Amino acid sequence: MSGYLSGVIAILGINVIFAYGIFVTAAAGQLNLGGAGFQAIGAYGAAILSLEFGLGIWAAIAAATVIGGLIGFLIAFPILRTRGVYMVLATFAFAQVVVGIVLNSNYLGGSMGLIMSDYIETGAIIWATLGVILFVFYLMSTPMGLAMRAVHDDEPVADLMGVNNRAVQVAAFALGGAITGLSGALYAYYFGFVEVQYFNALLSIFVLLYVLIGGTQTAWGPLVGAGFFTLIPEALRMGEDWRFLIFGVLIVAMMILRPEGIVTRDAVDRIRARLSPRARDA
Repeated sequence: MSGYLSGVIAILGINVIFAYGIFVTAAAGQLNLGGAGFQAIGAYGAAILSLEFGLGIWAAIAAATVIGGLIGFLIAFPILRTRGVYMVLATFAFAQVVVGIVLNSNYLGGSMGLIMSDYIETGAIIWATLGVILFVFYLMSTPMGLAMRAVHDDEPVADLMGVNNRAVQVAAFALGGAITGLSGALYAYYFGFVEVQYFNALLSIFVLLYVLIGGTQTAWGPLVGAGFFTLIPEALRMGEDWRFLIFGVLIVAMMILRPEGIVTRDAVDRIRARLSPRARDA
């Protein structure tokens, strides 16, 4: 495998995990524009645990994942007091606060960043990505996943049916923070360097687009969305002068033709019906 292809696969894997972290909250009816903040927490958490405390690679990655989940749990309570665009702004503000803290902290490297002492190969990212994909698909098939769908579709009705909306949303926020933190830790160990400029507002916007363009109705959405935003720009690199225009047109076309996302629940059900004779006969 060439170095270029290996790099693209690694970036795709990190983006897929990142997208699933945002998807988990979106699946429970919450748009999270603070993805860059959570990923920064995972990256810097892994870096500090490795450089200052001497933790091994996977111990630091696991700890950074837990830290991301804990921060997600703690900030869920104030953020969930808001609704609609105010929730989006609150999560966006959280990401900016994280960036501000890092920039003004010499311990975290400030604007100079931190250099990792260890690194991971693409294979490790592939296995981590497969694990997250399987976990999220399993989660969405459990009662918790059904409750998340119910809250996403109609909160008042879900409440009438006995779903504890607040508990589901807090759990989704914590789980999303953990998965996003994992993506940040993998990013730090793969690239060997962490700088706060990477975790900017555009990153939060892009990862939210991964989920919205891919679709929030099924666990296939983030996988397709992350693949779309990672691989299409690479495929368009040959047309350097036109690739951003072409990619922009493709995004607009997707938003017009597939306003609910590339992958919807109805589309998945139709495919299952075609593949399964029992479902078709029913």
